[in-house]
Amino acid sequence: MKRRDESKFSTRLEDAAKARAEMLAKAKARVEAAKASAPALAKERMALAAARDERHKQRAEEKRLAAIEAEKNRAANEAARKKAEEEAKIAAARAAEEAKLKKAQAEADQKAARDAKYAARKERGKKKR
Repeated sequence: MKRRDESKFSTRLEDAAKARAEMLAKAKARVEAAKASAPALAKERMALAAARDERHKQRAEEKRLAAIEAEKNRAANEAARKKAEEEAKIAAARAAEEAKLKKAQAEADQKAARDAKYAARKERGKKKR
C-alpha cells in the first residue's frame, strides 16, 4: 500500500519530537503554576483543618454538656420517683390503718347491736316471769 502523505520519515520524527516538547512544556507550566499556588492552597487547607478541629471541639463540648444535663435530669427523675414511691407507701399504710380502724369500729358497732338485742331479749324474758 502506498502512503497518502508524502512526508519523509525524518519530518515525521521531527513533528513527534516537537509534540513531545510541547507536552513537556505544558506539564512544566502546570507544575510551576502548582508550585506558585501551593502556599496559598496549603494555607487554605490549614484554615479548613483548623475550622474542622474547632467544630469537633465544639461538638465534643456540646456532647459533654448534654451528658451532664442528662445526668442531672436522670438524678432528678430518680429522686422524684423515690419520693413518689415513699409517698405511695405512706398513703397505702395510712389507708390500711384507716381500713383497720373502720373494721374495728364496724365490729364494735356489731357487738353493741348484738349486745343490745341480747339485753332486749333478756328484758322481755324478765317481764314474762
